[in-house]
Amino acid sequence: MASVSKVSILDYFNIVFEGENGKIESNCKACGTRIQAKRSVTSNFVTHLKRKHQAMYDDFVKRKDMKREGYSSASLHSFTANGGNTHFTLPISTGGGGGGVGGMGTLEGGVGGGSGGGVTKFDRHDPRQVLISEAIAKMIVRDLQPVSIVENQGFRELLQLLEPRYTPERQHYIQSQLLPAYAYQAQLATRQALASTHALSLSLDLWRGLAGATSGYLGVTCHFLTSDWQMHSALLACLPLTGGSSGNRVLSEFDEVCHSHGVSGKAFRVVADPFLATSAITAKPCCLPGFVGSPPLANGQNEDDGGEADNGNAVEEGIRNGHVDSGEEGEWEDSWWEQSLGVCRVDCFSRSLEQCVSEGLRSCPQLSSSLAKAACFYNYITSAVPPEKLNQVFDGPGLILGGPGNTPLAARDWAAQLKVLRRLLDSVEFLEEMSGPGELALGGSERARLRELTDTLEPFTEAWDMVHGDRQVDTQTDRHVSVSLALPCVLGLRKHLSETSTPHCPSLLVGLSQAVESRLAPLLEDPLYITATTLDPQFKLTWSSNPDWHRQVLIEELSKHSTASGPTDPSTDLHAQSQTPPAPAPSPVSSLSRPCKLFSFIKQRPTAQAKSLEQELAVYLREEPTDEEALHYWRRKAIDFPLLAQVAKRAFTIPACGTVVESIFTTAGRFLRPERGRVLPKNLETLIYLKANYRLLWT
Repeated sequence: MASVSKVSILDYFNIVFEGENGKIESNCKACGTRIQAKRSVTSNFVTHLKRKHQAMYDDFVKRKDMKREGYSSASLHSFTANGGNTHFTLPISTGGGGGGVGGMGTLEGGVGGGSGGGVTKFDRHDPRQVLISEAIAKMIVRDLQPVSIVENQGFRELLQLLEPRYTPERQHYIQSQLLPAYAYQAQLATRQALASTHALSLSLDLWRGLAGATSGYLGVTCHFLTSDWQMHSALLACLPLTGGSSGNRVLSEFDEVCHSHGVSGKAFRVVADPFLATSAITAKPCCLPGFVGSPPLANGQNEDDGGEADNGNAVEEGIRNGHVDSGEEGEWEDSWWEQSLGVCRVDCFSRSLEQCVSEGLRSCPQLSSSLAKAACFYNYITSAVPPEKLNQVFDGPGLILGGPGNTPLAARDWAAQLKVLRRLLDSVEFLEEMSGPGELALGGSERARLRELTDTLEPFTEAWDMVHGDRQVDTQTDRHVSVSLALPCVLGLRKHLSETSTPHCPSLLVGLSQAVESRLAPLLEDPLYITATTLDPQFKLTWSSNPDWHRQVLIEELSKHSTASGPTDPSTDLHAQSQTPPAPAPSPVSSLSRPCKLFSFIKQRPTAQAKSLEQELAVYLREEPTDEEALHYWRRKAIDFPLLAQVAKRAFTIPACGTVVESIFTTAGRFLRPERGRVLPKNLETLIYLKANYRLLWT
């Protein structure tokens, strides 16, 4: 057999030190990074190449595969010239797992071929072995699959078919070593990123998996800006709350997470909604009452199995977006949060917007019958009308409830349902013609009532889409929308409601108006929202009906935050503001001195004086508003308006919508329920943590 040159990962590194027990230190030939490891454990080198130098990693994998193919070819088809006589040999199968010529061994075959002949199993540290194991871990994390899936016979047979040389990892290894290792990498990356940041806000989310369960999960998410005005979000921790989730327990865990990540005293705001246990509707996602789409699932069950199809008329199992089940360890009042978190706490704007829609829908019970009939008509046409015709109405499967372009959560979301209903009403004659006349056809009064509903809620849908965007489609999207949108949205909703007439649904308009006034109107006088909106270059003060008064409010708020150099109360880290960033180092002065006689014709340059806060604000407001993205604008203008930029960097860290972990909590609550044949995976908090930080690790 022809010899094949040895392929080593160390070919891409320069060894600079070799100690006892095979310990070596090497520098990467491409970037010079120093890496420590043992000669027998080279996974650190492989990981470095894979993440930093993809071309070199591909070259390494290609060389390894060529080496294996060389050995395999030599063993399968060995042509040897011996005195002019050529002979051909085949491998002999010695194991019972493989039958026939070149039979493959069983999956449990160890490194070196195991019980089946002809297939050489990967070494534990082989790049392909590591790559496949990582891909399996990514699948488990992204889909929130139980780790026990790796022990399923069907899964192992699939691996055997795709890559016979791969040695399947055991459940215990993935659960106790691989996933914790990824979690540790994410923690290190997050702490390193937060060490140099000076502007951040936090979000607090809670979830209880099952009705009546005493355990739950606490998620703490950090939203921070880097020095170059890049916004990032990272889940700091997902902690199990065993034995109950009282307010003091949650606050204690929250404080510990802040200390362990070094963000205590640096949080500008904490987004933590009040837990109003007396309001059952706040514990369930808002949906159009009665509008239930019921496409069959792959397993033959209906989407509304498990008692979820009441569309807001009952309390959902578990905690969603910071709202606790009623009757569990007493009620958590808004005042409790005010006392515990102080002025740092703000409500999630998207959640408040959803509550307004929910209260408006509840105030108009006559809508339920019309929506129920519309749902029946919708369910009928989706089963009777050919898909190509439906796509003409709904622009593809993305707007069809339960379609492949939509997530099950979005199918139950009021905004997604409203879009489906609007398309349904726009093409109702066409759909009736396609499906044929029947008792399910919508009458004139029903159409008028539903049209009023869609027209009245259209601006609410626009506001919802602005603050959520593509987050509803992909929870891995690292898209951050700040609270600068909140105040203009409230003004727009107020104006719309004041100009709208609903003769068929008068109570809907009244309910929405009352909800907006009670839940959203206070934002119009909040200095935080005034500041954030004005510092958004697309708005400035163009929204203001009293610019002089708002300018004064803005100056007072800017003065308070731009002069803050540290915590106002050293005994309470949660109440503290972020520290003032250190001043940048002065630019070096030219070493060439200016001769007095020779350059006497040059006028003396006036001494540059720092602009006051009022001067910066005046110059900023004189500029015309621009559609430029806010963070991009301030990255460009920070040198012109240093005091305003200092406050803008803090204000824009406050999110206007829910966090990624809140969406993951909802997904876990809907699809990991025992009555649906699914079991909550062990170490669920690790899976949630890795799923929320997926982009941090694998993109």
